[in-house]
Amino acid sequence: MEITSINTESLSRMFLAGAKNLEAKKEWINELNVFPVPDGDTGTNMSMTIMSAAREVGALSNPTMKELAKAISSGSLRGARGNSGVILSQLFRGFCKVIKEYDEVDVSVLCDAFQKAVETAYKAVMKPKEGTILTVAKGAADKALDLAQETEDLVYFCDEVIKHAEYVLSQTPEMLPVLKQAGVVDSGGQGLVQVLKGAYDSLLGKEIDYSIEETPASAGTAKVSAPAEQEIKYGYCTEFIIVLTRPLSEKEEKEYKSYLESIGDSIVVVADDEVVKTHVHTNDPGLAIQKALTHGSLTKIKIDNMREEHQEKLIKDAEKAAAQQKEQEQKKLLANYKGRESVTKSGRKINLYANIGNVSDVAYVLENDAEGIGLFRSEFLYLGRDELPDETEQFNAYRQVLQMMADKKVVIRTLDIGADKKADYLGLGKEDNPALGYRAIRICLEQPDIFKTQLRALLRAAKYGNLSIMYPMIISVEEVVSIKKIVAEVAEELENENIPYEIPEQGIMIETPAAVMLSEELAELVDFFSIGTNDLTQYTLAIDRQNNRLDRFYNPHHEAVLRMIEMTIQGAHKHGKWVGICGELGADTTLTERFIKMGIDELSVSPSMVLGVRSRICEME
Repeated sequence: MEITSINTESLSRMFLAGAKNLEAKKEWINELNVFPVPDGDTGTNMSMTIMSAAREVGALSNPTMKELAKAISSGSLRGARGNSGVILSQLFRGFCKVIKEYDEVDVSVLCDAFQKAVETAYKAVMKPKEGTILTVAKGAADKALDLAQETEDLVYFCDEVIKHAEYVLSQTPEMLPVLKQAGVVDSGGQGLVQVLKGAYDSLLGKEIDYSIEETPASAGTAKVSAPAEQEIKYGYCTEFIIVLTRPLSEKEEKEYKSYLESIGDSIVVVADDEVVKTHVHTNDPGLAIQKALTHGSLTKIKIDNMREEHQEKLIKDAEKAAAQQKEQEQKKLLANYKGRESVTKSGRKINLYANIGNVSDVAYVLENDAEGIGLFRSEFLYLGRDELPDETEQFNAYRQVLQMMADKKVVIRTLDIGADKKADYLGLGKEDNPALGYRAIRICLEQPDIFKTQLRALLRAAKYGNLSIMYPMIISVEEVVSIKKIVAEVAEELENENIPYEIPEQGIMIETPAAVMLSEELAELVDFFSIGTNDLTQYTLAIDRQNNRLDRFYNPHHEAVLRMIEMTIQGAHKHGKWVGICGELGADTTLTERFIKMGIDELSVSPSMVLGVRSRICEME
């Protein structure tokens, strides 16, 4: 794909995508923030800065390039928070000085905009420090200058600029020893890279939610990391906007900056004809405020006590370290259960399996010493694509898992699309209540060609390991009879085609009250039950588990749910069939003893929970 120019609409969408990407990554970026550039939570500050501009951009209707540039420039300046936020606003300001003169942006214009962005940002900082967002921005601009003579393709140009920006970012620990000591890259530089990556995704046409929600302004919290308190020379991070009574002359601006330099450091001053954005670290915020009041009124004043925040950070770090130590000790303790059977002290054996969602998860199953796979969600083959997977693709995936698990049991659930899992190419349409709608086995029985393709792949794969097939969302005996008929047809087809196959163990998921009430009749037709407690809870309590408003009513420990689990176990055992639990309750160790007393035969949990559940089983009488 080659793109040689970007119009206003495209650039607007790129900016919004960059803003959304930074917003999504802000907490991660916050974790990178370290002294000696105490900038509050860098990710939050940068996000507040760009989202202020994004809201102005989002409010525009068919803007010109000049109108877009003004919205980005003024919005980011007025919303700027912290050192990195102010610098980011200046990068945007310089960028917009160039693009506002054009109807479309090409490589040459974009290159000039990068140069002006860096020039403007460096001018705003009294004492620029390398190894920060400024360095990353300059690296990107330098690369842009090199590429401008080589290509007209914006896709290639942007990709290479971002790659170089990431390289420069990776070098920031070599420029700032404190970053190297902490083992992180510069947080502001990382924030800038995420903005560029989001914009690039939009340029490539990736699906992005461009909506910008109105959010109340937050003061944010200063966060200082690592060294001792005495390293903080100036204790108050102070920032505000001066609404000017008249524009500052060059001499007045210089005098104002000099005064701030005499009372503090980390000074960033950005002035236009209407406002002056000020950021300074000082021991007397009142002096900075008094000086600012001689030029106009103040708005968006924010003062953080960095020493106080530093103490809180030390406490938080100590608590985090203690929690990590406890986690490591717990892991060591659980490691003692690797290689052991899941057997109670009285000798009751429980099959302890793992739930997975794709082939790569098998590594975690083996790492955590699960005895098999109790739920392999086959939906991963159907989601995130535009067409159905064919028989060969499915066969290869199932065979790979079976071979990786050797002779250990692998229970593969057939297609369970619908409700919260969507595949547009199936044409399922919108439903008012999808949890009770056209999903799972209902799709398979209504569209047998889809079902038969999966069954062919499964029966063929059964030759390569210990496979069990499990059918979801069963509510009647008739459904199971229909399924067995289709399986027989598939087996006959494979036989006639001389394709090796086996009909493996077959079971059903018990997820509905209907299936519970019919458990005795259903047990006569299948080899096993696996109780899906998530949906069983939902349907038993008449609560949509996707509705957050109902969270306080959603109680998987509800006695009605537990009695249904026990009724299911009794129904299966009456006909000599085994029963497992593959829902979240399987990993709830507060219920493990009760489940075993009910007679449960198998528990299938996320791989990371296997050893914890095993330890609970082994501790029981």
